[in-house]
Amino acid sequence: MSAALDARQAGARVEEVLEGLSSAGDRRACAAAEELVRVLMDFYGAGLARIVERLGGQALSPVLDDELVASLLSLHDLHPEDVDTRIERALGAAGDTVERIAFDGATGVLRVRPRAAASGCGCGSGSPDDAARGLEEALACFAPEVTAVETEAAPAPQQPLLQISVRPHAPVRVP
Repeated sequence: MSAALDARQAGARVEEVLEGLSSAGDRRACAAAEELVRVLMDFYGAGLARIVERLGGQALSPVLDDELVASLLSLHDLHPEDVDTRIERALGAAGDTVERIAFDGATGVLRVRPRAAASGCGCGSGSPDDAARGLEEALACFAPEVTAVETEAAPAPQQPLLQISVRPHAPVRVP
């Protein structure tokens, strides 16, 4: 199991615990738990900010491909790369199965379309659901600003023009 997957599971578990406290009806306990999460987030965010400040963005370059590091930096708005670069990084991490058409920063919608396959067999490729899940996970780590992905139809493959002509007749010989 990857570290990034563990981080997503930890986040989901925090949500579950907070939801459990909320549904138990103890408003004070729920409010205290939410405040604890906020304080811890602020604390870890401040520590990460100090690390980034002292190291500088360039020193982070070797770890920006790491999904856990990228996710933490993005979560705390400390990632040194702009959102467009991080979207491209996510597309690459997901296997470059789609190409980016546009990203609307105001709505968080990323428009993509499937890349044309080099060979038409699709050999070795996973299911479309696996590819979509991989893309969603990569975007969550590298570019959490993307809140929705819209997929456009793939462009029609260009087939080579096949010209059919009449075959020249052999000269007719009369005996």
